[in-house]
Amino acid sequence: MIVYVFFALVAGSVGSVALAGLLLLVKKDTLEKISTILLYLAGGTLLGAAFLGMLPKALLLMDIQKVLSIVMFGILFFFILEKFILWRTCHLKDCERHIKAVAPMILIGDAFHNAIDGIIIATSFLTSIELGIFVTFSVIFHEIPQELADFGLLLKSGLSHRKALIYNMLSGSSAIFTGILAYYFFENMQSLIPYALAFSASSFFYIALADLIPEMHKKTNIKESLLQIVLIITGVAIIYLIKKI
Repeated sequence: MIVYVFFALVAGSVGSVALAGLLLLVKKDTLEKISTILLYLAGGTLLGAAFLGMLPKALLLMDIQKVLSIVMFGILFFFILEKFILWRTCHLKDCERHIKAVAPMILIGDAFHNAIDGIIIATSFLTSIELGIFVTFSVIFHEIPQELADFGLLLKSGLSHRKALIYNMLSGSSAIFTGILAYYFFENMQSLIPYALAFSASSFFYIALADLIPEMHKKTNIKESLLQIVLIITGVAIIYLIKKI
């Protein structure tokens, strides 16, 4: 089992960074299209993983009231966390004046975020290999567009392509460390798995509903809206099919 977990952790963290780094080699227009498609797809895979995988497993192991309470707490937690870690987006008027300080903010925030992803992946594999696989896919789909955005900000802050890639990989490797720790920790404390699944589901809900979907609503033309709908449904379908395998 640990072999599956290790490869999933590498794919979901450092692998996502490496793929995002490779995408930087393509033309700007093509890169923007790929990033947009992945973002739309991630909206579906995150919701699918939470609703079709994490919550059903948690509800089999724990009372529904406790599961929903943990999900609510998790959503509030991630809302507060994002208020303190503004590395994803910046809405302040004076952000450009402090562009040199953006890089450490991004890397620290990314390391923390990837650490949570590592725990999510490891915990899902402890429930079942099937759940672990589609949670890993969900993490990859939402990580690549995010890593591309991070690369853009790191380059804008003055880092070279090489340094931006190396630093991003280092921050991404936090998922491997926390994931392996979580694997051995939770293996000896199976009773904590439903709590971890419910909390992990709340993180997927928050990213999909608070970050990705509002970003989609910025584009309101019919063609783009139809593409969003198709890709979100495709993302959910991918998780559903993986679950059936």
